Amino acid sequence: MSISQARAAFRKLHVSGCFVIPNPWDIGTSRYLRHCGFKALATTSSGVAFSMGLPDTDWAVTRDTMLAHIRMIVEATELPVNADYESGYAHEPAQVGENVRMCVETGVAGLSIEDATGDKGKPLYDLDMAVARMRAARQAIDASGADVMLVGRAECFLVGRPDLGETTTRLKAYAAAGADCLYAPGIRSAEHIAEIVRAVAPKPVNVLMSAATGLTVADLAGLGVRRVSVGSALARVAWGAFMRASRQIASEGRFDAFADTVPMADINGFFRDDLKARAR
Repeated sequence: MSISQARAAFRKLHVSGCFVIPNPWDIGTSRYLRHCGFKALATTSSGVAFSMGLPDTDWAVTRDTMLAHIRMIVEATELPVNADYESGYAHEPAQVGENVRMCVETGVAGLSIEDATGDKGKPLYDLDMAVARMRAARQAIDASGADVMLVGRAECFLVGRPDLGETTTRLKAYAAAGADCLYAPGIRSAEHIAEIVRAVAPKPVNVLMSAATGLTVADLAGLGVRRVSVGSALARVAWGAFMRASRQIASEGRFDAFADTVPMADINGFFRDDLKARAR
């Protein structure tokens, strides 16, 4: 599948139904998720940061480092990839637009821009500024001629401002500024999700499922959700197993945690078969 075909397929996924877009953090996890049958992938800023021994902040994982990682994930499979592009790695709209242009050049099928500032004293951009940044991202994508989807993110619930009214106001403004898909990470209840879907209709909504809430993909589809991402959850599942096993060895001298490991033959066999398939 070519990049243009992947982009077209990605956009089509948002037209009807509900799909899961899981978040790998390296080549191996990308290829295994493709093997599981997922139709698209998304990067995770947390997952890549942790793999590099860094915190999940845009000053620790720089724009250029993230661009290299995004390109690696894009090239790992033929699947369309949505980039977690933080807050665009800039404050001013013009620089956000330039950085978005660079992200489009990696071959992504979509990218998200947050409205979080990274400043605890003022955690969200004023709405006018946030809209200007979203509009600059839209203009950069349009100028590139690439059919890349723009995702507008309202970070209210993640930065200590869990106001559904403000969240919906921001999402509607981002839709008007050119966002193709809307996303409010931190929204967990069925009632809040349904309200978000209604507020931005007919634009598709992404819901983050990064914890066990009891909601299933079928439940989310019933609420009108178009796509479901998992953020850092898969990376944290892996880190959780690693940390528990490591602590047990260090503190107790025991290896009981190894009872749940996947057999070496299974992992090695998967990658051997994958390599052969790609060589054909």
